[in-house]
Amino acid sequence: MTSTERYQDLPLEEVIGDRFGRYSKYIIQDRALPDARDGLKPVQRRILYAMFHEGNTHDKAFRKSAKTVGNVIGNYHPHGDSSVYEAMVRMSQDWKLRHLMVEMHGNNGSVDGDSAAAMRYTEARLSAIASEMLRDIGKETVEFVPNFDDTEPEPTVLPARFPNLLVNGSTGISAGYATDIPPHALHEVIDAVLMRMDNPNVTVDELMTVIKGPDFPTGAIIQGTGGIKTAYETGKGRFIIRAKSEIEPLKAGKSQIVITEIPYDVNKANLVKKIDELRLDRKMDGIADVRDESDRTGLRIVIELKKDMDGNAILQYLLKNTDLQVTYNFNMVAISNRRPTLMSLPMLLDAYIDHQKEVVTRRSKYDIQKAKDRLHIVEGLMKALSILDEVIKAIRASKDKRDAKTNIISKFGFTEVQAEAIVSLQLYRLTNTDITELKREDAELRKLIEHLDAILKSDKKLSAVIKKELMDIRKQFSEQRRSVIEEMIEAIKVDLDILVPSEEVVVSVTKDGYVKRTSIRSYSASNGTGMDIKESDYVLLESVMNTQHHILLFTSFGNYMYQPVHELPDIRWRDLGQHISSIISLEPNEEIIAAIGVDKFDDEKSILTVSDNGNIKLSKLSDFQVQRYSRTFKAMNIKKGNYMVDAQLVTGEEEVILFSEQAYALRFSLTELTITGIRTAGVRGMNLKTEDKLVSMIVIRDESESIFIATQRGSVKRMGLKEFEIAARAQRGLVVLKELKTNPHRIVGTKPVKPSENIIVATDKDHKVTVESGSLRLVERLSNGSSLFDESKEGTVVSVYKELKAEMKS
Repeated sequence: MTSTERYQDLPLEEVIGDRFGRYSKYIIQDRALPDARDGLKPVQRRILYAMFHEGNTHDKAFRKSAKTVGNVIGNYHPHGDSSVYEAMVRMSQDWKLRHLMVEMHGNNGSVDGDSAAAMRYTEARLSAIASEMLRDIGKETVEFVPNFDDTEPEPTVLPARFPNLLVNGSTGISAGYATDIPPHALHEVIDAVLMRMDNPNVTVDELMTVIKGPDFPTGAIIQGTGGIKTAYETGKGRFIIRAKSEIEPLKAGKSQIVITEIPYDVNKANLVKKIDELRLDRKMDGIADVRDESDRTGLRIVIELKKDMDGNAILQYLLKNTDLQVTYNFNMVAISNRRPTLMSLPMLLDAYIDHQKEVVTRRSKYDIQKAKDRLHIVEGLMKALSILDEVIKAIRASKDKRDAKTNIISKFGFTEVQAEAIVSLQLYRLTNTDITELKREDAELRKLIEHLDAILKSDKKLSAVIKKELMDIRKQFSEQRRSVIEEMIEAIKVDLDILVPSEEVVVSVTKDGYVKRTSIRSYSASNGTGMDIKESDYVLLESVMNTQHHILLFTSFGNYMYQPVHELPDIRWRDLGQHISSIISLEPNEEIIAAIGVDKFDDEKSILTVSDNGNIKLSKLSDFQVQRYSRTFKAMNIKKGNYMVDAQLVTGEEEVILFSEQAYALRFSLTELTITGIRTAGVRGMNLKTEDKLVSMIVIRDESESIFIATQRGSVKRMGLKEFEIAARAQRGLVVLKELKTNPHRIVGTKPVKPSENIIVATDKDHKVTVESGSLRLVERLSNGSSLFDESKEGTVVSVYKELKAEMKS
């Protein structure tokens, strides 16, 4: 063999494309998607057929699951035993299927997501309704094909005496296709089939008078008939499934929410865990306890509430934030004519009706042939009995059975089949009564043939047979609807004020990003001593706030974090607190520059932000409120290499003073600024020199205050507000320090101060000096102030901040 014969030189794209195409075709047609006729995937069909074929039916004893699984793998489904057993278990779970296909003894899993016991422990058999799926399969009603090793035949589809695809639904994911068909009530689906048979042009609106919508085995409340109708018309649509709940009053002003039905396909254990996590994480303070009280009588989740809590408000929050309410997306894809097809409700009904017509037609043909064959034998037996003595004489004169058959065929004109029946007759059949039995059987067979022939010749009679059989199924197996359907989707209104108990706490935020809330009791017990914070760290915010309030944390990268006070970690006053990165992640080198407490997000207040390139921006406070806050949000558009300097809460009527590093100060009114969105970069606030940058912003709120200025060389000074003349924005401003030729003073920070306030000046060598602002006399603009320490020994000044103290409300 030459190398050219052994190897093919093909592009990788072509090989992979071809192989994946074949694989996709297989998993679409023969694995993950159900057939539109019987609603089964191949593995399910093979399990049901194998159990039926082995006589493992509902009227016989249970049989080990392992025996069935081995049988399925050995004869029909050459795949892993776990895939077969899992499919078998799912068909036995009454929270997955509306009508069970398999009855199972032993642990078959739970709605909590527990797995079933191993197949060697469980026992199973077909359910009564599953037997209806296979009825008449022995009458050549469906196509059979050889199994994987050509040892025996297997069906390509089951006869399906009821519309299983809609009744039990289906879910599956294949290559490029997925399906999600919800379960429905058996009697409603059968009524829809009957309506479609009576009127092939029936509309979805008319069908929905009988088939109201899905009906889940787990019950619950379905909302949104508009989405259901869209799905029935197009194959795609969505609706809401909401848990069934009620609020029960308890003693002493308490109450509890009791959940008795949860949405379909929701893991109960995970749901209870999620609700309990909301309680433990203090996302919602109204819950006292969460218990799963489910038992053999039914599902029951109890959410016990704290005293005087509004149960309805907490229920609304839970519906929004947990799987007590989920969205179900219809995606009715099924295999029709060996092709995956997105099917509307009429298309699904038609696929089932056409299948039933074929099944009944094939069954009728089979039964006619059987009846004709039997009639032929009966006619032969009747003729033999009428000339019995001659027939016996001919048989007695024969050598053996073959000779006897030949003799009576040649003498009396019997056929081979009739002759076989005659020579096989038992002696007791030669009594006088037997002829009457044969005559009656003859009449019945002729009547049956006539009846079956009429079915084959008349489409109306064929439909009548299908309808009668469907009505029999409806009468025998229909159950009351479990899910309640509501036309409108009820909006969820979450009132956080009700969910979070009102409590005064002390909130603190440090420059290095440590946040916490502390009870007033713990704060008062500290006797005014501060937190244990690092030498280089200091407090940005220390304030008495309510748990229903919020804080906004602004970062040097122009971002902000939204944090409800009640979600802050509750930590003793002396302890440092929790780092913000454990709540919301920051980028490398991103620092917190400001923290603002907000009691309500109204339009009267604004957030003022400035960046080091001299830009300033005013945005509405209400724009900073968000619903989901697990990440940072943009507060000011900052270019790479620049950073945000400060953010403050203002009314927009104040005056502001901007300070540059090279000691320029510009005072102007905020009325010059127009309010812009939070994602903008702002406008020019200060016209800076090329090498200069903006380092500080002071909002003037009290005309009696003075301005404290600190330089990198450890020099400080205090200036009166009258020293700063009011100008317009986008100017350079006035010089507030005397320029030196060698080692000039550069502004590090400024603060508005009252004479009684203390200011801390810290250096890069962790040297700190506390200055009582009243000890500094007011000086004019071109003074460089008083020297606090020697820069060469104690280091360069890097931060200037006030000594904060939370003001306790009387």
